[in-house]
Amino acid sequence: MGAIRNMPTAGFVIIVIIALLFALAVLVLIYVFARYKALTARAGGDAEGGSGGFRGAILQDYIAAYHKYGSDVNTPAIISEGIARRLSGLLLCERFLNNAVSLFVTLGLFGTFLGLSLSVSSLTELIGYSNTSEWLSVLDSVGGGLMSALGGMGVAFYTSLAGAACSIVLTVLRTIFSPQAQRERLETRLELWLDTEIAPGLYTEAAADDATLVKRMIGAMERSAEGVNNSLKDAASSYINAMQTAAGALTRSVSANREAIEAFDRVVSRFNDGVHDFSEVDYNLRGSVERMDLAVRDLAGAMREINRRMGVDSQ
Repeated sequence: MGAIRNMPTAGFVIIVIIALLFALAVLVLIYVFARYKALTARAGGDAEGGSGGFRGAILQDYIAAYHKYGSDVNTPAIISEGIARRLSGLLLCERFLNNAVSLFVTLGLFGTFLGLSLSVSSLTELIGYSNTSEWLSVLDSVGGGLMSALGGMGVAFYTSLAGAACSIVLTVLRTIFSPQAQRERLETRLELWLDTEIAPGLYTEAAADDATLVKRMIGAMERSAEGVNNSLKDAASSYINAMQTAAGALTRSVSANREAIEAFDRVVSRFNDGVHDFSEVDYNLRGSVERMDLAVRDLAGAMREINRRMGVDSQ
């Protein structure tokens, strides 16, 4: 315990880092193992949970590939690709766990070299005192130099011990809770489920022979013709409905215009009646003017005759 108390700060820092990484590795190991185990439990056809999530995504990828390639579909490749795309976080955790053991050993070796460096530095300083003429006066500092050297050796041994211990414990835990083995079990169960339960009920576009290919081509053409016929029917129905709507709007517009035209006809008829009455007044007025003109002419003739006679009498 005295050596631990006299250990330099660098040794404590390295040991704390190793301990934190070990705790993180254990938590990641438990999480990845539990996650793979849960996915494996839902991978079979009798599992609950519906068709959503990772299982549903793998199923959709497999169905699409089976429709295209038929029985030649590469099921393991589809599963591996699905895991790589949708479970990339778990794969990253696996890589961390695979490198954690060597990381602990590396940190222990780093502490070893650091401790040896500190010890060599202290011993070099102590030996440097021995070459002076004041050897007897510095004997009291020999104990402190030796304690510094032992502290450096403590850093070397304790960090190596911590790194090796964490590596051993993590290796044992990875043996018991193996994420890789659980992932391989998940892939195997998915492959069996897809090939034995899903594939027999799927339709494939890959024909086994020419006759089957011709039949499928005929069926595809019939389905295409039926689709075109349905599309034409829908278009004709939409066109008829649009024309009926337009005809109704036109009828309503004609009715409204008819009422306006009838009102205009009534106004024009009244105007024509007024013009006819005005024509009669004008005709009567013209007759009166002509009669007055005749009367004025007669009066003028009479006046001239009177003037003529008055002129004769005066002579």
